[in-house]
Amino acid sequence: MADDTQQRISTEGADPLLFAGVNDANILELQRSLGVRVTLRGDTVTLSGSAEQLERAVPVVQGLVDLARMGEPVTSDDVYRLASEGPSVELAPPSADGRIVLPGLRRAIAPKTQGQREYLQAIASHDIVIGIGPAGTGKTYLAVAKAVEALARKRVKRIVLARPAVEAGESLGFLPGDLQAKVDPYLRPLYDALEDMMPHDRVQRALESRTIEIAPLAYMRGRTLADAFIILDEAQNATGAQMKMFLTRLGVNSQTVVTGDKTQIDLPKREESGLIQIERILPGVEGIGFCYLHETDVVRHRLVREIIRAYAEDATG
Repeated sequence: MADDTQQRISTEGADPLLFAGVNDANILELQRSLGVRVTLRGDTVTLSGSAEQLERAVPVVQGLVDLARMGEPVTSDDVYRLASEGPSVELAPPSADGRIVLPGLRRAIAPKTQGQREYLQAIASHDIVIGIGPAGTGKTYLAVAKAVEALARKRVKRIVLARPAVEAGESLGFLPGDLQAKVDPYLRPLYDALEDMMPHDRVQRALESRTIEIAPLAYMRGRTLADAFIILDEAQNATGAQMKMFLTRLGVNSQTVVTGDKTQIDLPKREESGLIQIERILPGVEGIGFCYLHETDVVRHRLVREIIRAYAEDATG
């Protein structure tokens, strides 16, 4: 169009495949999300569009170029997420201590959003971290990655992963199998996260030797957990009494991460949630950090973010 303007950005030093994506998927997503034309030739990417479109597009594209220079893989879903944040998008490169490099894993696990970086920084600097946010923000996945890293570096001797086994629509008594078979469906997401970070046989050996323990929250009662990285997942479904019990299991040289989503409480009464309770009574306690993740931190399929936004609008509206 006649009123279109152009902006050129140098891509020197950036891997063109990482920037453009497989079959130019990232470039196509930039064009779709931001309404600009994107042309990559040699060491220059040219953006064409209105002044308003370029104002939104330039910081996003510059950030993607910076990530490609560092060797960070970027998907079209990442491009969509970043583009939707508008011209104020922050694409500060992950700090060195934000990247999690695990033995036997070909890729580094790195935070993809500012919220995720702050979450990992909180875990690095507090003995207890409470991560609160909607589905898909990486609360559990990043916490498990930090736990596996701590075990690999011998900072702890074991990992303990717990979840409340709250009946949501089905009674445990009517499910087939023994007790372990009944509670395994509640614990499956924790197994999945582990197996994404460790070879299957290593996970099995660690489970057999109890170096890694995955169990319902009720199994924590009466124990003291020393030299351990402990994660309580889906904490919104722990009662106040269960939450107090869990947090007081912390032993010497141990670290705890509590994750939860306040919009997915399955308890009969919302006010019974231990997550709601500690959010009220624990802020300000030294050594405990609260970290809030939001829909802008969702890193699953792009529709997850739109679904979360639609439900939030319906609830308020």
